[in-house]
Amino acid sequence: MAEEKDNKIEEEIIVEETDGEAGNLDFQEKIKQLQEKLKKCQELKEEYLNGWQRAKADLINARKDDERRNQEFVKFANAALISDILAVLDSFDLAFENEKESKFSKGIILIKMQLEDILRKYGLEPIKSIGEKFNLQLHEIVGETNSEKEEGIIVEEMQKGYMLYGKVLRPARVKVSKKE
Repeated sequence: MAEEKDNKIEEEIIVEETDGEAGNLDFQEKIKQLQEKLKKCQELKEEYLNGWQRAKADLINARKDDERRNQEFVKFANAALISDILAVLDSFDLAFENEKESKFSKGIILIKMQLEDILRKYGLEPIKSIGEKFNLQLHEIVGETNSEKEEGIIVEEMQKGYMLYGKVLRPARVKVSKKE
Protein backbone atom coordinates (compact mmCIF):
# COMPACT_ATOMS: atom_id res chain seq x y z
CA MET A 1 0.00 0.00 0.00
CA ALA A 2 2.86 2.37 0.80
CA GLU A 3 4.39 1.64 -2.62
CA GLU A 4 1.08 2.45 -4.33
CA LYS A 5 0.88 5.82 -2.48
CA ASP A 6 4.46 6.63 -3.48
CA ASN A 7 3.72 5.71 -7.10
CA LYS A 8 0.60 7.92 -7.15
CA ILE A 9 2.47 10.90 -5.68
CA GLU A 10 5.27 10.49 -8.23
CA GLU A 11 2.70 10.19 -11.00
CA GLU A 12 0.96 13.41 -9.90
CA ILE A 13 4.27 15.28 -9.72
CA ILE A 14 5.32 14.04 -13.15
CA VAL A 15 1.90 14.82 -14.67
CA GLU A 16 2.03 18.39 -13.31
CA GLU A 17 5.50 18.97 -14.73
CA THR A 18 4.70 17.84 -18.28
CA ASP A 19 3.45 20.31 -20.87
CA GLY A 20 0.73 19.67 -23.36
CA GLU A 21 -2.22 17.33 -23.54
CA ALA A 22 -0.75 14.85 -26.08
CA GLY A 23 2.56 14.50 -24.24
CA ASN A 24 0.65 14.06 -21.02
CA LEU A 25 -1.40 11.14 -22.41
CA ASP A 26 1.66 9.34 -23.73
CA PHE A 27 3.41 9.82 -20.46
CA GLN A 28 0.39 8.52 -18.49
CA GLU A 29 0.21 5.52 -20.80
CA LYS A 30 3.88 4.76 -20.15
CA ILE A 31 3.28 5.05 -16.41
CA LYS A 32 0.39 2.59 -16.65
CA GLN A 33 2.56 0.17 -18.62
CA LEU A 34 5.36 0.50 -16.08
CA GLN A 35 2.89 -0.03 -13.22
CA GLU A 36 1.61 -3.20 -14.94
CA LYS A 37 5.17 -4.44 -15.38
CA LEU A 38 5.88 -3.65 -11.74
CA LYS A 39 2.76 -5.55 -10.69
CA LYS A 40 3.80 -8.58 -12.78
CA CYS A 41 7.30 -8.41 -11.31
CA GLN A 42 5.88 -8.29 -7.79
CA GLU A 43 3.67 -11.31 -8.53
CA LEU A 44 6.67 -13.19 -9.92
CA LYS A 45 8.70 -12.21 -6.88
CA GLU A 46 5.97 -13.56 -4.58
CA GLU A 47 5.76 -16.77 -6.60
CA TYR A 48 9.54 -17.26 -6.47
CA LEU A 49 9.65 -16.41 -2.77
CA ASN A 50 6.86 -18.89 -1.99
CA GLY A 51 8.58 -21.58 -4.06
CA TRP A 52 11.88 -20.92 -2.30
CA GLN A 53 10.21 -21.08 1.13
CA ARG A 54 8.53 -24.40 0.23
CA ALA A 55 11.82 -25.80 -1.04
CA LYS A 56 13.57 -24.68 2.14
CA ALA A 57 10.87 -26.29 4.31
CA ASP A 58 11.11 -29.51 2.24
CA LEU A 59 14.89 -29.55 2.74
CA ILE A 60 14.55 -29.07 6.49
CA ASN A 61 11.97 -31.88 6.67
CA ALA A 62 14.16 -34.16 4.55
CA ARG A 63 17.10 -33.53 6.88
CA LYS A 64 14.95 -34.33 9.91
CA ASP A 65 13.68 -37.54 8.27
CA ASP A 66 17.23 -38.52 7.36
CA GLU A 67 18.40 -37.92 10.95
CA ARG A 68 15.47 -39.97 12.28
CA ARG A 69 16.32 -42.85 9.90
CA ASN A 70 19.98 -42.70 10.94
CA GLN A 71 19.03 -42.86 14.62
CA GLU A 72 16.73 -45.81 13.90
CA PHE A 73 19.51 -47.54 11.97
CA VAL A 74 21.96 -47.07 14.84
CA LYS A 75 19.42 -48.48 17.30
CA PHE A 76 18.92 -51.67 15.33
CA ALA A 77 22.41 -52.05 13.84
CA ASN A 78 23.32 -54.43 16.68
CA ALA A 79 20.19 -56.57 16.25
CA ALA A 80 22.01 -59.45 14.52
CA LEU A 81 24.75 -59.51 17.16
CA ILE A 82 22.24 -59.39 20.00
CA SER A 83 20.17 -62.10 18.32
CA ASP A 84 23.25 -64.36 18.24
CA ILE A 85 23.96 -63.64 21.92
CA LEU A 86 20.44 -64.80 22.82
CA ALA A 87 21.59 -68.37 22.13
CA VAL A 88 24.21 -67.91 24.87
CA LEU A 89 21.52 -66.71 27.29
CA ASP A 90 19.42 -69.77 26.41
CA SER A 91 22.42 -71.99 27.13
CA PHE A 92 22.83 -70.36 30.54
CA ASP A 93 19.18 -71.09 31.33
CA LEU A 94 19.58 -74.74 30.31
CA ALA A 95 22.72 -75.09 32.42
CA PHE A 96 20.94 -73.85 35.55
CA GLU A 97 17.87 -76.07 35.29
CA ASN A 98 19.53 -78.84 37.32
CA GLU A 99 22.30 -77.18 39.34
CA LYS A 100 21.64 -73.91 41.20
CA GLU A 101 23.20 -74.39 44.63
CA SER A 102 26.92 -74.86 43.98
CA LYS A 103 29.38 -71.96 44.26
CA PHE A 104 30.33 -72.46 40.63
CA SER A 105 26.74 -72.08 39.44
CA LYS A 106 26.26 -68.95 41.60
CA GLY A 107 29.27 -67.37 39.86
CA ILE A 108 27.90 -68.30 36.46
CA ILE A 109 24.53 -66.81 37.45
CA LEU A 110 26.28 -63.52 38.21
CA ILE A 111 27.97 -63.60 34.79
CA LYS A 112 24.58 -64.22 33.16
CA MET A 113 23.08 -61.29 35.07
CA GLN A 114 25.90 -59.01 33.90
CA LEU A 115 25.30 -60.08 30.32
CA GLU A 116 21.57 -59.40 30.67
CA ASP A 117 22.28 -55.95 32.14
CA ILE A 118 24.55 -55.06 29.22
CA LEU A 119 21.95 -56.20 26.71
CA ARG A 120 19.23 -54.26 28.55
CA LYS A 121 21.41 -51.15 28.23
CA TYR A 122 21.29 -51.66 24.45
CA GLY A 123 17.48 -51.87 24.40
CA LEU A 124 16.86 -55.60 24.89
CA GLU A 125 13.90 -56.57 27.09
CA PRO A 126 12.46 -60.02 27.76
CA ILE A 127 8.87 -60.64 26.76
CA LYS A 128 6.66 -61.52 29.71
CA SER A 129 4.82 -64.74 28.94
CA ILE A 130 3.71 -67.07 31.76
CA GLY A 131 0.23 -66.19 33.00
CA GLU A 132 -0.35 -63.75 30.14
CA LYS A 133 -2.96 -64.07 27.41
CA PHE A 134 -1.50 -65.35 24.15
CA ASN A 135 -0.53 -62.53 21.77
CA LEU A 136 0.28 -63.51 18.21
CA GLN A 137 2.68 -60.58 17.84
CA LEU A 138 4.74 -61.55 20.91
CA HIS A 139 4.35 -65.31 21.20
CA GLU A 140 4.62 -68.42 19.08
CA ILE A 141 2.57 -71.47 20.08
CA VAL A 142 4.52 -74.73 20.17
CA GLY A 143 1.89 -76.72 22.00
CA GLU A 144 -1.30 -76.79 24.06
CA THR A 145 -1.84 -78.15 27.54
CA ASN A 146 -5.07 -79.17 29.26
CA SER A 147 -5.65 -76.76 32.11
CA GLU A 148 -8.29 -75.38 34.41
CA LYS A 149 -7.19 -71.87 33.43
CA GLU A 150 -8.99 -69.81 30.84
CA GLU A 151 -8.29 -70.94 27.29
CA GLY A 152 -5.41 -69.10 25.58
CA ILE A 153 -3.44 -68.35 28.75
CA ILE A 154 0.27 -69.14 28.56
CA VAL A 155 1.14 -71.89 31.04
CA GLU A 156 4.69 -72.79 30.00
CA GLU A 157 7.51 -70.97 28.26
CA MET A 158 9.68 -73.20 26.10
CA GLN A 159 12.02 -70.43 24.90
CA LYS A 160 12.20 -66.83 26.11
CA GLY A 161 11.24 -64.09 23.71
CA TYR A 162 12.91 -60.69 23.50
CA MET A 163 12.13 -57.21 22.24
CA LEU A 164 14.69 -54.68 21.01
CA TYR A 165 13.55 -51.07 21.51
CA GLY A 166 9.91 -52.15 21.52
CA LYS A 167 10.12 -54.36 18.41
CA VAL A 168 10.02 -58.14 18.63
CA LEU A 169 13.51 -59.56 18.06
CA ARG A 170 12.48 -63.12 18.82
CA PRO A 171 8.96 -64.24 19.80
CA ALA A 172 8.56 -66.34 22.92
CA ARG A 173 7.81 -70.00 22.22
CA VAL A 174 5.05 -71.04 24.57
CA LYS A 175 2.44 -73.62 25.47
CA VAL A 176 -1.06 -72.34 26.02
CA SER A 177 -3.95 -73.68 28.05
CA LYS A 178 -6.97 -75.32 26.52
CA LYS A 179 -10.17 -76.49 28.13
CA GLU A 180 -10.35 -80.19 28.90
